[in-house]
Amino acid sequence: MLFVCVKNAGKSQMAAGLMHAAAGDSVEITSAGTRPGEAVNPLSAQSLLEVGVDITDAQPRPVTAGLIAAADVVVTLGTEARIDDDLVAAAAQRQPGTRFETWVTDEPSSRGIDGIARMRLVRDEIAARVDDLRDRLLAAPTN
Repeated sequence: MLFVCVKNAGKSQMAAGLMHAAAGDSVEITSAGTRPGEAVNPLSAQSLLEVGVDITDAQPRPVTAGLIAAADVVVTLGTEARIDDDLVAAAAQRQPGTRFETWVTDEPSSRGIDGIARMRLVRDEIAARVDDLRDRLLAAPTN
């Protein structure tokens, strides 16, 4: 499973950490960015520590055709992240059938909510979506 956002510093790292907490080692989980930043957002990491998830050692990295090809499910978080069509095509040649989802997430800062309060709202929304995805994957018939 691959979670993608622009910087791979906040939302996608949060989703990966939360999915790891929800699914454990039963799913291989990674995250990447379309334009990766330098480090994980400290407020993202702090908000996850509050619920027992530690992403403080995570490092942003770029999305690649190899990461896409290795994933059964690719989730893009937000509307700004766009996975290059050439990467998707290259990945499809390696591993056809990858499922893609886009999670249009709320942006509390558009309502004047910033800092740790913003990150807690983002965390809680992503956690609910992660739980839903985990439940859908567990309920899916296997071939």
